[in-house]
Amino acid sequence: MNRIKFIDRMAQGRLSRRQMMQSAAAFGVGAMILPRMARAEEVLTCLEWGGYDDPALFEAYMAKYGKQPNFSIFAGEEDALAKVLAGFKADVMHPCNYSVTRFVNAGLVTPIDTARLSNWPDLFPELQTADGVVVNGDVVMAPADWGNASIAYRPELMDDAFKAAPSWAIFYDEAYRGKVSMVDDPFAIVLGAMVGGMSFDEAYLLKGDALKAAADTWGKKAVDISRFLWSDPTEAEQAMASGEIVAAYAWNALVKNLRDQGIAVEYARPKEGFFTWFCGLTLLDTGLADPAMAYDFIDAWLSPETGRTLIDWGYGHSNMKAFAEADPAVVESMGITNPAEMMKASTVFKATPDDIQTEQNKAWGDVKALKL
Repeated sequence: MNRIKFIDRMAQGRLSRRQMMQSAAAFGVGAMILPRMARAEEVLTCLEWGGYDDPALFEAYMAKYGKQPNFSIFAGEEDALAKVLAGFKADVMHPCNYSVTRFVNAGLVTPIDTARLSNWPDLFPELQTADGVVVNGDVVMAPADWGNASIAYRPELMDDAFKAAPSWAIFYDEAYRGKVSMVDDPFAIVLGAMVGGMSFDEAYLLKGDALKAAADTWGKKAVDISRFLWSDPTEAEQAMASGEIVAAYAWNALVKNLRDQGIAVEYARPKEGFFTWFCGLTLLDTGLADPAMAYDFIDAWLSPETGRTLIDWGYGHSNMKAFAEADPAVVESMGITNPAEMMKASTVFKATPDDIQTEQNKAWGDVKALKL
């Protein structure tokens, strides 16, 4: 890049702050110029799950800056990863413990300086050092929200056999064709393998011929049996509320939301496994905004105020103070108050190695394509 092109791209906001600092000395552009030009363009950009762009989740950031960041909504972490690798400029990403290493391995993550987060000392100690929060000795994710993945179901619409012994098998059972909804994720293949008798520790690492066999058997069944595969949880929630489906792969919030509507719904403990996940905020090195804005956004997410909001939504939060300040009735109805206890009583999602995840993504895509 020559000097003219450098200055032109910098003025247009097409260079990250890191790229500007690296090139400035070479082209004789004074460092004092850079902050002024960057600030003219800086807007915090966040890659986020649907519904998590609600200002109630980052009130302290709003109070300081007076406006929301730019949000780009993704259906899943693989979608977000592909977007960033294709050149999308984002400052903050909201991955989960089982996926954050995908971004780290791609060289997209900047380690977090926890001293810049005022709420860090109030987080559950178990989450501060959890796998996925710390990678290769660096804090790469500030843990924020956590909860479960299981089967939500309408008890009055289910047969007695399922209610007596809940199982993930209903997503692969002809008796439930068109009555259930699986999440649009290769995890459907993993769950099927577990229904077939494989342990989670074996199933999440499926590859090669074993993966192909599982995809051909269980992946195809999951696609064929499901009324639809959901990528936005509100799809499953609305379908369950209307009775269009009787059960769905779901997170805690779906159960709470339906109960708040007066709809009877239960959250199963399937015999093959009841899962726990936790997610958080990660700094990406592709953004254009001042890093201080990203830290303020993350710190707002870690606040007890945000925690109370998430608890009201039916999710756990990483800040211990959030549970102390939340409505006791809501906390009791959720039944989740401590991530360490929940992780001991369930199966915690694990990070799948990059090569295996890529292979599983392709297998799932191939299975779905057969139904088109």
